[in-house]
Amino acid sequence: MSIKKIEKLRREIGLFLAPVLAALVYIAPMDLPKDAHIVFSIMVFCIVFWLTEVVPLSITALLGVTSAVVLGVVSVKEAFLSLGHPVILLFIGSFLIAQAMTKHGLDKRFALNLLSKDFFLKSPIRLIAGFSIIAFILSMWVSNTATTAMLLPLILGIIHMLKNKKIVETGKFATFVLLAVAYSASIGGATTLIGTPTNLIGAGFLKDEGYDVDFLKWFLLAAPITFLTYVSLLFYIKFHIRNFSIDYEKIKSLIKEEKRKLPKISIAERNTIFVFFLAAFLWILPGLANLVGNKELYAFLKAHIPEAVVALIAGILLFLLPSRKGEGTLTAKDLKELDWDTILLFGGGIALGKLIIKTGLAEYIGKQVAGVISPELLVLFIFVLVISMVFLTEISSNTATVLTFAPILIGILKQLNLEIFYPVFGIIIAASFAFMLPIATPPNAIIYGSRHVPIGKMVKVGFFMNIIGSVIITIFILIYMK
Repeated sequence: MSIKKIEKLRREIGLFLAPVLAALVYIAPMDLPKDAHIVFSIMVFCIVFWLTEVVPLSITALLGVTSAVVLGVVSVKEAFLSLGHPVILLFIGSFLIAQAMTKHGLDKRFALNLLSKDFFLKSPIRLIAGFSIIAFILSMWVSNTATTAMLLPLILGIIHMLKNKKIVETGKFATFVLLAVAYSASIGGATTLIGTPTNLIGAGFLKDEGYDVDFLKWFLLAAPITFLTYVSLLFYIKFHIRNFSIDYEKIKSLIKEEKRKLPKISIAERNTIFVFFLAAFLWILPGLANLVGNKELYAFLKAHIPEAVVALIAGILLFLLPSRKGEGTLTAKDLKELDWDTILLFGGGIALGKLIIKTGLAEYIGKQVAGVISPELLVLFIFVLVISMVFLTEISSNTATVLTFAPILIGILKQLNLEIFYPVFGIIIAASFAFMLPIATPPNAIIYGSRHVPIGKMVKVGFFMNIIGSVIITIFILIYMK
C-alpha cells in the first residue's frame, strides 16, 4: 500500500473514530462538572484528530477551542486570549532570527568553517562528530528540520565519493552519519528555550503555574541532559564503525571546495550575526543577574525586556537593518515563510490546556491516577512518565502531545503533592527524544528519504537512544528534585 493510501485511510479512520469516542466519553457516567465533561469530550476528539492528522494540527487545536465556545464552556474573548500569549511572540521573533540565518546562508557558512578543521577529518568518528556537533549547536537556534536539510547535501556528497572509491562498509558509515545528524538536531533543540516549540509550550504552562523560566535557567537545566545523551550517541556509533576508514585528503578537498564556493560574507549576514548575539545576550542577561543574586536588576530586566520582547526587538531589527538595494535583511516575503502552523497550534492548544485545568478536568484525572500511584515509587513514576512521552511522540506530534498531556500531568502532580516544575520539565525534554521511526520527527523523515538509512537500522539505533535518553532524563530530574 502506498504512503498516500495509508494517509487517506488514517484520515478516514480519524473522521469516524473522533466523534464516536467523543460521544462515548460524554455519555459515560463520571463525577464531573458539566463543563469539565464537555472539555473531556473535546480533548478526546482532538487527540484522535491529532493522531490521525485529519486536518492540519493547528486547525484541530482551533477546532477544539471553537467547540468550547459554541458549547458554552468559555467566552470567545477568554478562549482566544492565548493567541496573544507572550510565548507566541517569542515564537515569532525566534522564527524570524532562524529565517534570516537560513535565508542568507549563515548556517552553511558556520558548518563548512567548522568541518574544514583538520581535527574533524582524521577519522570516521571525528567526521561524524563534526557533522553532529554542527547539528547539535545549530538546532539550539534554528529549527532542527532546517539544520538537517542544510547538512544533508554535504553528507550525501561525501557518501557518494566513498562509494565511488568502493570503500568497504560505506553503507554502514552512511547510515550512522545520517542518524547522528538527525538525532543530534533533535537533542540539540531541547537544550534552549527557543530550540523547539515544545520547550516554549512547556515554559508557558509552567509560567501559568507561577514558575519563572528564564532562558539561562532552561539552558543550565537542559544542557547536562542533552550533552550526556549526545555523548552516549557518539560512543554507540564509535563502537559500531570501529573498523571503518576514510580517505582524509579526498574528504578534505571536497569540503574545502564547498567552502571556496561560499560568497564573501554579506552585509545581511553581518546584520544577522549582530542581531543574533544581541538577542542571545539579552535573553541570558536576566538569568545572569539572578545567578549573582541581584534580585532588583533581575526583576527590572524581566519586567522591561522579557524573552518575548527581546525576540520581537530582534525580529524588527532584521526588517530595519538594510542589506542591499534598500531592502531589509528580512522582507515582507519572509513573513510568509514562518511556521504559522506551529504558531497557531500553540495558540489553540494552550487555550485548550487552560480549559483542561480551569474546568477541573486535570484535577479529576489527577485524582484517578493518584489513586493507583504511590508517591513512594517516585523513581518508577518519573521514569514511566518520561518513557511514555518518548514512545508516544514516535507516532504523534510532540507539540500536540505536550499540549494535551502537560495540563493533565500538572493535575496528577498536584494530587500527589509533588513538585510540579521538574517532572513537567522532564516530559518536555522527553518530547524531543523520539528516535525510532521516520514519522517521529522531521529530521528522521529527511534522512530516511535519502534512502541510505534502512528502517530496521533506524528502529534498532532509535530504540537504544529512546531508552538511554529516558534513563538520563529520569536521573537528572530526580537529582534536581532533591
